Amino acid sequence: MSKAKKTIGIDARFYGPIGKGLGRYTQEIVDYVVANDKANDYVIFLSRHNFTNFVADGKRVRKVLADLAWYSLSEQLIFPSLIKKYRVSLMHFPHFNVPVYCPVPFVVTIHDLILTKYPTVRASTLGPVLYYLKNQAYRLVIWRAIKRARQIITVSEFTKQDIVDYFKISPEKITVTYEGVAELSTQSLSETSLVREKQALKITKPYLLYVGNAYPHKNLEWLLRVLKSALGRYDLQLVLVGKMDYFYQRLSTMTAKWSKADRERVIFAGFVPDALLNELYAEAKAYVFPSLYEGFGLPPLEAMAQACPVLASNSSSMPEILGQAALYFDPSKDEELLLQLKRLMNDQKLAQKLGVLGVKRAKLYSWKNCGQATLKIYKQYVV
Repeated sequence: MSKAKKTIGIDARFYGPIGKGLGRYTQEIVDYVVANDKANDYVIFLSRHNFTNFVADGKRVRKVLADLAWYSLSEQLIFPSLIKKYRVSLMHFPHFNVPVYCPVPFVVTIHDLILTKYPTVRASTLGPVLYYLKNQAYRLVIWRAIKRARQIITVSEFTKQDIVDYFKISPEKITVTYEGVAELSTQSLSETSLVREKQALKITKPYLLYVGNAYPHKNLEWLLRVLKSALGRYDLQLVLVGKMDYFYQRLSTMTAKWSKADRERVIFAGFVPDALLNELYAEAKAYVFPSLYEGFGLPPLEAMAQACPVLASNSSSMPEILGQAALYFDPSKDEELLLQLKRLMNDQKLAQKLGVLGVKRAKLYSWKNCGQATLKIYKQYVV
C-alpha cells in the first residue's frame, strides 16, 4: 500500500520582487519544490500583491489568498486558522514571522539576527515608543519560532553560529542551505539602449555600484562620507540602486547639502529592471558593499557573476560567502576602504584577477542545491 500524500504549506507572501532579497529566496524555493516533489501536495499562501505571479495546477499544488500584512496582528491571529482550514501537515515559513500559535509542525528560515543585534529606531519610520513595542513583539515571535521549529534553516554558517550563541540551542537543530546566484535576466540590452538608459540615470563617468536597501546596518551614510572626496580624485560616480523609499530619501537629504559637483557624483537610480542591472554590474569599476551585518549577502555575488570586482566589509558572513574573491575593509575605518579603492584603481591586473575569481566564486552558489536541501528537510518532518 502506497503512503498517503501529505500537504506541505509555504508562506509565500514574500514571493517575487515585492519581497526584495527575501522575495527571491521564497520564489526560488517555492518554484523548485513544487516542480520536483511529486510525493506531496502543496498549499502556497500568497498576498494580493503577488497572487497572480504564481501559477498552480489546482490539483497537486493549490494557491490560497492570505492577504495578511507582514509582521501584523492579523498575521498572528488569522493565519493559524487558514493553516488548519487547508489541512496542512507541515509549514515552511521562509522568514522569522511565524504565528506564535502555529497549529502544525513547522520549519523556519532565519536569514539573520539584525533586529536582535542591531535594534535602532533609525531603522524604522515609527516613533521611539511604537518602535520599542514592535521590537519587543519581534523578540517574542522569533524566540517562539526558534524554540518550537522542528528544524531551522539558515543561509550561512555565520548565522547558524549566531543563533546557537544567542538562543542557546543545539547546532543539530540548524541546517545551512546557501542561497543561489540566478541569472538576473535572459535579455541583454543593445549598446544603444544601454547608452540611453545610462543617460536617463545621468551616469556620465566610470562608476562604483551599490545594489540593495538603505537600512542603517547597510552603512551607506558612512560610505557616502568616506567616498565624497575620493570620487572626485578618481573621477568616478557612485550609483546606488534601490527603491527610493524613506531610507534612500534620508541619504538624498544628506547629499543635498553637498556642493553641486559632489552631488552630481552620486546617482540615486531607484529600482531598475534586471536586464539593466546586469549591465550595470558588468560595466562598474567595482561593486562596494560596506554593510555592518549580513546573513548572506546576495548582491556582491550577483556582481561577481558579471566579473565585477568587489570591495566588501570584513564583517559578519562576508568572508565566508565571498572567500578570496573580494578585497576587504573594516567598515569602521575610513582609511581601509580608501586604501583598497586605491589599489583597485591603480592596478588593472588586480581588477582582472578579481573578476575571474568572482565568476568562479559565484558559480559555487546554486538555487538548485538550495532547493534540494530544503526539500530533503521537508521529507524528514512531514508527518
